[in-house]
Amino acid sequence: MAETLGSGTVYTKCQRIARLARDAPDMCITTLAHHMDLDWLKEAYARTRKDGAAGVDGVTAAAYERDLEGHLRDLLERAKSGTYYAPPVRRVYIPKGDGKSQRPLGIPTLEDKVLQRAVAMLLEPVYEQDFHDCSYGFRPGRSAHQALAALREPLMAMGGGWVVEVDIERFFDTLDHRHLRDFLSRRVRDGVVVRLIGKWLNAGVLEDGAVTRPSEGTPQGGVISPLLANVYLHYVMDEWFEREVKPRLSGRSVLVRYADDLVMGFAVEADARRVFEVLPKRFARYGLRLHPRKTRLVEFRHPQRSDRSGPAGGGGSGSPDPRRAGTFDFLGFTHYWGRSRRGYWVILRRTARGRLSRSLRAINGWCRAHRHWSLSAQQATLSKKVQGHYAYYGLTGNYRLLAAFYEGVQRRWRRWLGRRSQRGRLSWEAYVRLLARYPLPRPVVVHSIFRSVASP
Repeated sequence: MAETLGSGTVYTKCQRIARLARDAPDMCITTLAHHMDLDWLKEAYARTRKDGAAGVDGVTAAAYERDLEGHLRDLLERAKSGTYYAPPVRRVYIPKGDGKSQRPLGIPTLEDKVLQRAVAMLLEPVYEQDFHDCSYGFRPGRSAHQALAALREPLMAMGGGWVVEVDIERFFDTLDHRHLRDFLSRRVRDGVVVRLIGKWLNAGVLEDGAVTRPSEGTPQGGVISPLLANVYLHYVMDEWFEREVKPRLSGRSVLVRYADDLVMGFAVEADARRVFEVLPKRFARYGLRLHPRKTRLVEFRHPQRSDRSGPAGGGGSGSPDPRRAGTFDFLGFTHYWGRSRRGYWVILRRTARGRLSRSLRAINGWCRAHRHWSLSAQQATLSKKVQGHYAYYGLTGNYRLLAAFYEGVQRRWRRWLGRRSQRGRLSWEAYVRLLARYPLPRPVVVHSIFRSVASP
């Protein structure tokens, strides 16, 4: 992000908030909103995406910027005086990963996103002092690949063990407002901040001309939602695991959470089973429900220490699908035991089956919708999409599925190029000549998981 007018001042204020929260970890902070001034809102606006769809008011970034300072001054006054009205989010639907159902998505107004960003900037320095190292989702300086490494390294050191996959059903839609307010009040009681969060929780959803106001869930599509979700699961899961579960275990363990996706690993089977049995009660206490089929206990022991054969380590405890026994999914990757080039047993990752299918469906839909574009424009956009896939899934040991994605993209592009006219299919020979002129990026491994592999 380019340097903005107040970024230096905002950075200094964030440092002060962080220092206060760090020096007084048990203190409830009652004054935060005084840090939010015009420079703060300008910084929040600079960090807000401008290319998204407009909300219920229809205001675009171009229109808002015609009098940006005047609009931000007015927004600041309404936010601090309590007269700000949180508009309902406009609901749209996008396809889910299975390609058969749809997921609701909320589109807030631009002004609402700016104010939510401003409040998130106030809360983030506070909670960054409280959040545990096991939390990675939607936190500054942390990524999904860091979460994957944080899980792989302890499991390698333990020689595998027993893994608990946790899937929370409709977490963002069922988050309990009463518990969320209680969790927030343990650390922040600034009147302006608390009032604004309450307005967002009760803003409602506009769909088919009618506004509904759900009594649970976070603001759909809201900038503040990931932070509120992290606060909620910090108290429901992270604090509980670190302070109550770990001291009672007889062996080593690890928890890694990325937003509402989380996995736990245990060196001792009895520890894993005890935690697995108590998990549904723990989440139900705070109004959450675990998916009965996707939440499972998997035997993921080192193959040389397992009674079973094969690189995956054999069957899984409590697994509903024997074909997936000995493997588990996390952040779009299937984790399994395999051989390194030197012959050692190591944990490898490959693109999860559902993620590969979802990526190719998205490519197919894009090619269909944009087949009327020029070839150069199609090639430029498809190249970015393919490179983005490699940037995330390009791990050591995953080249075969990168190649499968590359080939799948080629087939789908050819299919829809052949339907640009009524002259019939595009022959493979003609398509090969076209690819020579408009090539797509070939598979490439971006992330190496073998920093150093020692003999087990």
